[in-house]
Amino acid sequence: MSTSQTVDLSERPAELPGPKARHFVERDQRVMAPMGRVYPLVIDHALGCEVWDVDGHRYLDMTSGIAVLAAGHCHPRLVKTVQEQVTRFTHMAGTDFYNEPMIKAAEKLVSLMPGGAGWQVFYTNSGTEAIEASIKLARYATGRQNIIGFYGAFHGRSYGSLSVTASKPRQREGFFPLLPGTFHTYYPNCYRCPINLTHPACGIACLDLIEKTLFRTTTPPSEVAAIVVEPIQGEGGYLVPPEGSLVKLRELCDRHGILLICDEVQSGIGRTGKMWAFEHEGIVPDIVASAKGLGGGLPIGAMIAREDLAQRWLPGAHGNTYGGNGLTCAVMHDVLSLVEEELMANAATVGAHLLAGLQALQAEFPQIGVVRGRGLMIGVEFIEPTSGAPDHDLAEAIMQEAFLNNLLVLTCGASTIRFCPPLVLTHAEADEALERFRQVLMICLGS
Repeated sequence: MSTSQTVDLSERPAELPGPKARHFVERDQRVMAPMGRVYPLVIDHALGCEVWDVDGHRYLDMTSGIAVLAAGHCHPRLVKTVQEQVTRFTHMAGTDFYNEPMIKAAEKLVSLMPGGAGWQVFYTNSGTEAIEASIKLARYATGRQNIIGFYGAFHGRSYGSLSVTASKPRQREGFFPLLPGTFHTYYPNCYRCPINLTHPACGIACLDLIEKTLFRTTTPPSEVAAIVVEPIQGEGGYLVPPEGSLVKLRELCDRHGILLICDEVQSGIGRTGKMWAFEHEGIVPDIVASAKGLGGGLPIGAMIAREDLAQRWLPGAHGNTYGGNGLTCAVMHDVLSLVEEELMANAATVGAHLLAGLQALQAEFPQIGVVRGRGLMIGVEFIEPTSGAPDHDLAEAIMQEAFLNNLLVLTCGASTIRFCPPLVLTHAEADEALERFRQVLMICLGS
């Protein structure tokens, strides 16, 4: 993969944020609660993989609003759907009434699940709500209480989802006590093995700790309702577990009557080149939590559960006001159609192209410890070359410098830059991202 294509880097703004952006940032700070913005991008309009700020600066978007905009910014098909649906109706409480967009979108979603049938959908407004619904159903259906998650996981910030989140202390600090009955174990990370073994000889021994340690010390398996896992860990650093990890978890759950919940909020909806990241291992979870890419930028999530589990909920056991919103469901249907028809395949093809280009940069810059990912879900981990330790400050500096060079990226994990662009990314845009990223590395690393 070559990054020799010439990209015009002369448009780098002389001053960021610009005067209009500074004005909006100041207004924001007066009325908005602290949220930890990473750099002062104030968006004005966008199209596809391109974003323009209020001062007219153009950026290439490798974030897609944190892996949300599967079909890119302002996809014409989705714009048309919104315009048509908003003139009919936007909302009529899907927990109390029926509407066609809600049913049609659920039919489409179920058709894209393993087997294409035998699943039922509960609509939510976000990923954290999808996880909350998954935890509640797992406890309700099994009669058990305990939930097992993984260190490094991010599942949301409401109390149930936060209890299985183990990404950053700041996210939990000040909010204890959290949900009782939650336990954590190591996520398979072969680049930094948590138990200092080597794959494949280890047999993914870190997952054996669930039976050998958790079940023998702190939670009997007979009281575990579910294991919640991200098929690719997102906030934890875009970690791709070794092949066989999900199979091993599936077998463990089957041995003990435990439900397997796959958190596909970030990795699902075609991002990895398949509709669901768990499909790379051919396993079938019991419950799937989805959001982000599902709504094309509109707030919608879904818990998708095996029909026999979903049917155990009595009417009213769980509910919400906005789930099944007519507008968001109409868009969701078309997002899923676009992903199935073309974007999933594009993510696989262009993702391989981008991955190869980033791996070429790894060979050039020793501060890149590893490049990993599937499809258009790629992480670049930065290290201190001598010790191999994560270099958090360098990753942060690179993210900031990328912004100054018209490239939008975000960090995750201890020291990883993530590339999660819209699934409409072209080969030419991938090459531009690579050239801009190389320029950023040369500036930050003094090459």
